[in-house]
Amino acid sequence: MTVSTRHRLPMPFAAAAALLVAAGLGGCAGMSDGMSTAFADPAKYELYDCQQLETERKRLATRTAEVQALMAKAETGAAGTVVAELAYRNEYVAVRGQSKFAEDAWQRSRCQNAAPVAAPPVPPVIAPAPQR
Repeated sequence: MTVSTRHRLPMPFAAAAALLVAAGLGGCAGMSDGMSTAFADPAKYELYDCQQLETERKRLATRTAEVQALMAKAETGAAGTVVAELAYRNEYVAVRGQSKFAEDAWQRSRCQNAAPVAAPPVPPVIAPAPQR
């Protein structure tokens, strides 16, 4: 009786890594912004007053814009979409979730945007009279 055994060659490391990255990004592609509260604490802003909420909302809006800009910049390079997803997506989702909860607290507290503060008048600069 002859026993035939076939030896299977191991998958090259690069191919295995590419397969893992593709599988991982497949999950990210299906992720929508609807899950933006997954990494945020819903009770974080419960005890904030309107002034604190206004400051936090502005900070979160600024950070969201920064992360979006970083993602856009990363997408311009080679394999940029992969880099953007791996490096910035979790932070983007977390900031969006925090923004949602801050906005919800703002609405529940019936806060109003502060009126723009007028700059104090600047006194005119008067040059000294020329001496004779």
